[in-house]
Amino acid sequence: MPRRPRAVPELADRPFRGTAAVAAGLLTRNHLAGPGWSRVHRDVYVAAGTQLTVEVRARAAVALIPGAVVSGSTAARLLGIDLGPVDDEPVEITVAASCGGRAPTGVRMRRRDLPDGSVVVVDGVAVTSARVTAVDLATRLPPGRAVQVLDQFVAAGLAGLDELRAEAAARTGPGAVRARRAAAAADGLAASPPETTLRLVLLRSGLPRPVAQHEVRDRAGRFVARVDFGWPELRFALEYDGAGHVDRLAQDRRRLNALQDAGWRVFYVTAADMHDLPRLLMRIAAAMAACPAR
Repeated sequence: MPRRPRAVPELADRPFRGTAAVAAGLLTRNHLAGPGWSRVHRDVYVAAGTQLTVEVRARAAVALIPGAVVSGSTAARLLGIDLGPVDDEPVEITVAASCGGRAPTGVRMRRRDLPDGSVVVVDGVAVTSARVTAVDLATRLPPGRAVQVLDQFVAAGLAGLDELRAEAAARTGPGAVRARRAAAAADGLAASPPETTLRLVLLRSGLPRPVAQHEVRDRAGRFVARVDFGWPELRFALEYDGAGHVDRLAQDRRRLNALQDAGWRVFYVTAADMHDLPRLLMRIAAAMAACPAR
């Protein structure tokens, strides 16, 4: 009957250097070769059965390369930004410009010297700060996606819009111009990436400029609702109706009734509508035309 792998509470479920564990007398080389431990990188192990989440893989990369700082999309995820499915996305780390060596499989290594104040610690892991991470991504992503990500950082309270614009203004090299344009286009008010996309589409459409996150008040000045986009002179509101809205249908119906009682017309945009933008804009324009100006 095979022996059960020994438990080592000191190692918990986080990646560790095998040589360090052996030197500390916590394990032997035979233990590491046994069924209780899984190798992530050369000399980096985790307890068998540990799920290789983004956080675990990031910790493994830092354990392998001391002094490395988690950066890019990996840092954004550790900071709490939802960038969508991870799939086979490599872990990104930043090391000093003078650092040699090659990145192991599944790790993308960037070499640069980070200025003071560019690194924070998240649950014991060094990551680039929200300001640096957001602008790093904006230098690499397509223009619309870059604006989405900057809006996400601001909406999450991780960085201020002025802070991101200052960081983008200080950048040089590849992608710096792209980051500055994205920072100028961001407003930090969108509740989701599709809302950012919708705002950019509206601004380029030739339609009157909307007021993002507009507060609607009734004729007595009482607060009614905050709408994604509003045209106060028309009492016309546009709302992005994401999938999560289904869970609060009754609340949304009461909100819609309150807006209508205040004399506002609400136009809803769904994810499906975003696949045919010319048709969507024509529908919005027609709905706006039906609203008499005050």
